[in-house]
Amino acid sequence: MNDSQPRLSFEFFPPKTPEGKEKLIKVRDQLNEFAPDFFSVTYGAGGSTRDNTKGLITQFKNDGIAVAPHLSFGGDDETTIKSLLEEYQAAGVDRIVALRGDMPSGVGGAYQLVYANQLVAFIREHFGNQFHLEVAAYPEIHPQAKSYSDDIRYLKGKFDAGADSAITQYFFNPDAYFYFVDECQKIGITQPIYPGIMPILNYKNLTRFSDTCGAEIPRWLRKALENFGDDEASLRAFGVELVTDLCDTLLENGAPGLHFYTMNQTEPTAEIVRNLGLVSE
Repeated sequence: MNDSQPRLSFEFFPPKTPEGKEKLIKVRDQLNEFAPDFFSVTYGAGGSTRDNTKGLITQFKNDGIAVAPHLSFGGDDETTIKSLLEEYQAAGVDRIVALRGDMPSGVGGAYQLVYANQLVAFIREHFGNQFHLEVAAYPEIHPQAKSYSDDIRYLKGKFDAGADSAITQYFFNPDAYFYFVDECQKIGITQPIYPGIMPILNYKNLTRFSDTCGAEIPRWLRKALENFGDDEASLRAFGVELVTDLCDTLLENGAPGLHFYTMNQTEPTAEIVRNLGLVSE
């Protein structure tokens, strides 16, 4: 995209089956028609999807697609992570989404680097500025944060360690994002913070994800979605309109771009992007 357009990116998770991977490549090709700045591919707790993630990253790069692997230490040691980063560098990857690592259950023993600021510092120490480093941000506060101000200070620590930009957890209240950005700027964060966008596909799944990650579904929205019952077509149409309006509000008020959590589906993400007019010429 040119500099006058907002940054656009799409997130996938690694499929567990060959059929899922084949479907994902079709979804990728359909979404690639919007000329996104990059796709990102997630990395399971404790690096549990490492090989699947790496396989997808390699295929995307071989196909000439800009892609950013998610990465965390999890239960891995520095040597393993450095080797993986060297593989990514050799493959032409120039962007990493650096996240806090969750230790796999039952893992004890030696101290592990798990926090995102430590991973960012580790990458900068060994690879300089070879990678653009994205980190996570939480407009409605990380579920484990002690306070709102603590969470913002922790984000500043990631930037101080060398992060270039942040992608937020999804949210449905634009005021939460704008207030968060204002508070970040007050303590000296000047790097761009890109809002994460969750299209509404299924009410039960959305509530389950949201309750787990701490993303708030406003009470009025929960009630509205409940009213659709089993009418998924009407729910999705309502969701497309709602999320399009959210994105419009964000972009019109200065958000630097959008990062879509696609759930490995073309729709409704593609419909929302078309509604916004973010279509490459």
